[in-house]
Amino acid sequence: MRLPLRNYLSRGTVGLDIDRRFLAAVQADGGQIVQADSMEMPDGLVRDGEVADADGLVAALKEFAGLSGIPKNVRLGIANQQIVVRLVELPVIENEVERDAAIRFQAAEAIAMPLEEAMLDYQIAGYEETPEGLTRMRVVLVAARRAMIEAYVEAVKNAGMKPTGIDLDAFALVRVLARNAPHADSARVFCHLAGMSNLAIAVGDSCLFTRPLSTAWDDPDAAARLADEIRLSMDYYMAQAKALPAGDAMLSGPGSRDERLVADLGAQLSLPTHVADPLGGLDGTQAVGDDDPRRYTVAAGLSLGEAA
Repeated sequence: MRLPLRNYLSRGTVGLDIDRRFLAAVQADGGQIVQADSMEMPDGLVRDGEVADADGLVAALKEFAGLSGIPKNVRLGIANQQIVVRLVELPVIENEVERDAAIRFQAAEAIAMPLEEAMLDYQIAGYEETPEGLTRMRVVLVAARRAMIEAYVEAVKNAGMKPTGIDLDAFALVRVLARNAPHADSARVFCHLAGMSNLAIAVGDSCLFTRPLSTAWDDPDAAARLADEIRLSMDYYMAQAKALPAGDAMLSGPGSRDERLVADLGAQLSLPTHVADPLGGLDGTQAVGDDDPRRYTVAAGLSLGEAA
């Protein structure tokens, strides 16, 4: 456990990562992590990125809040199979109400999920000129099962906290590891190896594809199985219109400390493979101390999302 967060209540929302194996909280201010804390979590509370034992999760969150002094305002991250991410193109629509309506209409066609059961959000990833001289916007569309989101929100509220936002772990991951990245002519594969192995593919600092992976990084033959899943994910991504090929891969999370796994993954993917700076260049020396900084990558990205 790190120093309590309670002394920093005035500095805004905390990013809270509810990983299957641990809880992690980060409070960032500008380019510095002012406080960070983590706690092991009992098995079985979260399974495949979804709440499996609501009462147990509430108890764990209450314990974490009491030990760390975590502020009540928290920004949550999610990653599971109940999330769909699609990249769509639309004409530029300046009016926000009209744009929301157009994107919702597009979602009905692009997402195989009843919209009445989903929560929708989107990010504009950029703009492109057509050969005809027209400008179109590229939109990353996200849909998540409402019941899955509500299970997390209810657990956090019952633990005495106030969720101020819901984010994708993949967006948080790219946000912190690709901060201020220039637009590139190739994509980068991010693979976060924690309680759930989570993949994101981004161009610059725009996440264009994400998929949770079923293989745990410490499973037997993890490198071969993870490489197969990553290649499959890259194939899905490349099926998108105007997708840029991957130029390299970046690994993060507790599993990235396994040097043999990193080397084997790089060899099997035939891509230059690097281990990320866990905090993406944020100064966390005093806040993290001797704790494993790899635990805090997603929580840091969630904290940065308050200003995104």
